[in-house]
Amino acid sequence: MNGTQWIIFFFVIQVIHGLATWKLYIKAGRQAWEAFVPVYNAVILMKIIRRPWWWTILLFLPIVNLIMFPVVWVETARSFGKNSNLDTFLAIITLGFYNFYLNYAAKDVIYIEDRSLMPRTGAGDWVSSILFAVVAATIVHTYFIQPFVIPSSSLEKSLLVGDFLFVSKFHYGARVPMTTVALPMVHDSIPLTKQKSYLFSDKYENRKTSLLNKLQLPYLRIPGFEKIERNEIVVFNQPADTLLDMNDFMPDRNYYKPIDKKTNLVKRCVGIAGDSLELRDGVVYINGKRNVLPERAKLQFFYNIKTTMPINNFRSKYGITEDRGYETYSISNEYWDNPDVKQALEQNVNVDLTVVSRDSLNTQVAGALTQTVFDRLNMSIAEKKYMANMTEELAAQVAKDPAIELVEKDISKSSSTRLFPHDSEYRFSSDNFGPIYIPQAGKTIKLDINVLPLYKRVISEYEDNKVTTRGNQILINDEVATSYTFKQDYYWMMGDNRQNSIDSRYWGFVPFDHVVGKPVMVWMSWDSNASGINKIRWNRLFTTVHGDGKPVSLLIPVLILIGGLIGYNKFKKRKQKA
Repeated sequence: MNGTQWIIFFFVIQVIHGLATWKLYIKAGRQAWEAFVPVYNAVILMKIIRRPWWWTILLFLPIVNLIMFPVVWVETARSFGKNSNLDTFLAIITLGFYNFYLNYAAKDVIYIEDRSLMPRTGAGDWVSSILFAVVAATIVHTYFIQPFVIPSSSLEKSLLVGDFLFVSKFHYGARVPMTTVALPMVHDSIPLTKQKSYLFSDKYENRKTSLLNKLQLPYLRIPGFEKIERNEIVVFNQPADTLLDMNDFMPDRNYYKPIDKKTNLVKRCVGIAGDSLELRDGVVYINGKRNVLPERAKLQFFYNIKTTMPINNFRSKYGITEDRGYETYSISNEYWDNPDVKQALEQNVNVDLTVVSRDSLNTQVAGALTQTVFDRLNMSIAEKKYMANMTEELAAQVAKDPAIELVEKDISKSSSTRLFPHDSEYRFSSDNFGPIYIPQAGKTIKLDINVLPLYKRVISEYEDNKVTTRGNQILINDEVATSYTFKQDYYWMMGDNRQNSIDSRYWGFVPFDHVVGKPVMVWMSWDSNASGINKIRWNRLFTTVHGDGKPVSLLIPVLILIGGLIGYNKFKKRKQKA
């Protein structure tokens, strides 16, 4: 629903509430009209059921209110003498409409002004404690700090696989949940199952008509105290994520996910709204100048290695965590230079080849290849090679080793339609890309048929317009358009592990409404490849994510603080007993 529809829905709920409770308000010594006044009626109801006024705020927080409404329904019934298990069951199962029975039909409804608020059984005490623990945790998780674990190596050496982060929601402003009916504190699936944790129709064609999707709130963000700065690490929802495969960047669009339930990713924001970005041999240039990364950023590339040293010895000596052996393939120039063959290879999502060398007869290539293509093009294996993923500093160190014959950065120059904008006219490679303009809210660009592939997804998917073409004309919402003004800011997210990262080079711009928050601290780090006590990376515990210089662990100060709090509480209890 849009904003207007939600306002209408809100007032309808107020009328229903008034009709269901106005007699109960009178029996509690209040006026009938007080049951009908929006928001004020909730404050008065809290007084009637003898609960704090700020519970009213909880009723308006998405997800939290799914817990609070049943609590209030039950508390209302108990305030009028309905304390049985059956009354509790009916109050919840009827979604609060049990109040109509109490208001109009029940004969023995008496307001109990001084009722006890303490649970009557041990089980009731447990349920009450658990509910409010979940409420408190959900508020913190949604609006302040969310835990996040690094799932992949796209920021390897900067952030490690197994790092557990605290992600601040308030730096950039907490996004109000858009999916209103969902389990608290889980993302898109129920733990230990493959079932969705939220109510939403997955069918793309039903996204605007399904009754379930009418429950979606429009995008709203609480103001933050800072904007995303270039080179900051950011957690966001993967823009191209669909229900079936988040790495299918050209989906058939028969499935759909709401924004706040798309997969969470963490990358470095190398380009902000208004920037012109270009990638040259894997290095980012912003507005024509080389992007200077912070000291903690560890940019990595794959290097071709020739060595007389056993590979296992090489790995252990230099701490190589990512490497691969690969084959180069020989293909005749007759085939490789054929335009039809070129086009077929570019359109095949399972093929991504880079030219290694070339002579007068054959071209040597390396990369992803299928057996079918290998056979049909009469290719042969030319050479077996080894590549290691390293920082530029480590590569320079390795090159000085007498046992190393060759250290050569592997740079992709072959274009691929797997890369954004998935158009054969844009011959970008994963290491040589752009230049492209990153959209900024309020800025206008000229639109033509050549530029459209770069911004069609922004205009249609993210800014909800209908985009079609008629010859060389572009139509937006069935009207001819020669320009377009962007509605929100966009960002370009990339991994520091340049050649082992699925990022904006594949799915394009990240809208601000997809931004989740800013990682601020690594509170735990787990190395699954280590053993025993070494599985914990002790030097990374409670280290800040951003900042200058090497990360410094705050574990000792944190332990001192925790010990101080425990000691203070014990001292306070002893003093009270005395």
